Amino acid sequence: MENKPGRLSYICNTLADAQINIHAMSVHDTVDHAIVRLMVDNPTKALIILEEEGLYIVTQDVVVLEIENQPGIISTIAKKLFRADINIEYAYCTATKNQELGGIVIKTKDAEQTLEILEES
Repeated sequence: MENKPGRLSYICNTLADAQINIHAMSVHDTVDHAIVRLMVDNPTKALIILEEEGLYIVTQDVVVLEIENQPGIISTIAKKLFRADINIEYAYCTATKNQELGGIVIKTKDAEQTLEILEES
């Protein structure tokens, strides 16, 4: 999307008006544009709506895990994927200090294989 004030608000409002819930979001800026990654409850509907708004859309499969909120968990995940020769293309996670569990989103070349590796333990 264009990297200017109000654009993200407009996109989020457009999805809300269509009754699409955003489960996760990350925004990364570039010189003139921002890369917005959204996880929503109705991806097909969101894709159609956002394309109608003139946005360039790419869909990708990701792995979403609920993880314990303690030191070393993300390191353990990264190490397992490294040992399986799986590259993490991007990831983002969140938890507040008082939460027992947090969430992590991981993008790799093969989401299904990534999930299999991480579910083994």
